[in-house]
Amino acid sequence: MSTEGGATGYIVHHLTPLSVGEGFWTLHLDTLFFSAFLGGLFILFFKTVAERATSGVPGLAQNIAETLVEFVDTQVKDSFHGRSPLIAPLSLTIFCWVFMWNAMDMLPVDLLPMIGSLMGMEYMRVVPSTDLNGTFALSISVFFLIFFYSIKVKGLMGFAKEMTCTPFGPKMMPFNLLLKTVEELAKPISLGLRLFGNLYAGELVFILIALLPPIVQPLLGFPWAVFHILVITLQAFIFMVLTIVYLSLAHEDH
Repeated sequence: MSTEGGATGYIVHHLTPLSVGEGFWTLHLDTLFFSAFLGGLFILFFKTVAERATSGVPGLAQNIAETLVEFVDTQVKDSFHGRSPLIAPLSLTIFCWVFMWNAMDMLPVDLLPMIGSLMGMEYMRVVPSTDLNGTFALSISVFFLIFFYSIKVKGLMGFAKEMTCTPFGPKMMPFNLLLKTVEELAKPISLGLRLFGNLYAGELVFILIALLPPIVQPLLGFPWAVFHILVITLQAFIFMVLTIVYLSLAHEDH
């Protein structure tokens, strides 16, 4: 793409979302589209594998699906101590969806924005996890599930008692409530910011490499891409494991 406006203009252009609306009601259309598209691919892949599953020699797709399911199931068994039919499917969905979000970072920096410009789109940010709105939306969803299961398992009074009487007993209710509120709010904030920060930085490095002379780009781009494969996988894994741990704590009824 053109670097009109210099390096700063190029970077800003790539990191500006395609949006409509103003203020709080601004919608990032590229984040919504790619999130929905990747979610649809995830559903289609597992649905197709389930329909074609065989007890004989499995194909590549069935091997991948079974490996992912077994991997996630192991993490749930190791970290989740309650009983819920939702946790394993939720964890699988989070891991695969976040990984697919992050994997968009492996596409050439200018490829999809160039296609978008041919369709009349001035801006396009193709990695949903570089959008703080996307990562926070996912982490806030987990946050609501934590509260839902906390109240469901412990009861409303049990949840209120936990919020006001731990860790220093009923005589310190205001202080306990303050500490627990900060603790609970830190969960979605840390989930969202960790994913956003790592992928935003990774995307920025790819953009900076794209600004270098063409002869230098492969020399720096390939090693960074190999390293970034580890980053995108690790971030999806961390988001999934922390979700399992937080939901496990919500299921503790003591």
